[in-house]
Amino acid sequence: MSFFPGKDPAAGDRYACDALDVVVVPRSVDLGDGFAVRRALPHSTRRTIGPFVFFDHFGPAEFKSGHGLDVRPHPHIGLSTLTYLYDGEVIHRDNLGVKAAIHPGAVNWMTAGRGIVHSERTAPDHRREGEPLHGLQFWVGMPTDKEEIDPSFAHLDGNELPIVTGEGKTARVVAGSLFGARSPLKTTSETLFADVSLEAGAVMPLDAECEERGIYVVAGEIDVSGDKFGAGRLLVFRPTDRITLTATQPSRFAVIGGTPLDGPRHVWWNFVSSRKERIEQAKNEWREGKFAGVPGDEIEFIPLPENRPYTAGG
Repeated sequence: MSFFPGKDPAAGDRYACDALDVVVVPRSVDLGDGFAVRRALPHSTRRTIGPFVFFDHFGPAEFKSGHGLDVRPHPHIGLSTLTYLYDGEVIHRDNLGVKAAIHPGAVNWMTAGRGIVHSERTAPDHRREGEPLHGLQFWVGMPTDKEEIDPSFAHLDGNELPIVTGEGKTARVVAGSLFGARSPLKTTSETLFADVSLEAGAVMPLDAECEERGIYVVAGEIDVSGDKFGAGRLLVFRPTDRITLTATQPSRFAVIGGTPLDGPRHVWWNFVSSRKERIEQAKNEWREGKFAGVPGDEIEFIPLPENRPYTAGG
């Protein structure tokens, strides 16, 4: 999904928990048909968490009959995309010839490396009656020495990902490790993403197992040292501190984190790189039609947006 305009809202109050570095309030845009996207990263107060340079929460939306998601073919370089659904279905196609349907609990991990083109759409048979759509999409920056690797795509069904349960919690470990369970998903650097649900009153420790970490509250309310945070807040914690999270009501949140990138990253449209000249090269290649097309989705594409400023990251 591509960059959209919108100012960064301010988080507001100071908080009692010393372990909180910043609370990000995502900017939100309605893209039509009641389909809202909230962008938590990059933000004016926080550009990255671990290797994560981009974080979108889309939906929940209920598409009417005949409508659906239509993200036309567009390019990426220098990043991996991670897509995770809570509801609905999305069809991924790319110029490698991959066609894959993602469903709730599964993960799509697309590595752009030196360049890939993909589209994300609702399948025709899912448009007839209309259907809901709700999920998260992340961009994960790549280590400098891996920015130009060959593009690839990986899909893991929900039953391939470890689930940890007990004491009022359910955690699906999508990437990295949490509570002693490790996902089989192969990433280019140490990356953590888990889908966690807590019953009302349940308590969950969040140890400093990775260098940077945060949680995004998808639903419910989480208490951290007496401060309460509802849905649509990204809480970024200071390194090394042990955190205790308490659900004041049934809650669901995403845990993200990992090893920070090995230097600053430039973000322009759908391109991420440690070098501006590499992004300029990618811009020219897309403008001149040098990227390969997407089989089965060759007619449409997203044109290069001109005169867009760079976003600093990393």
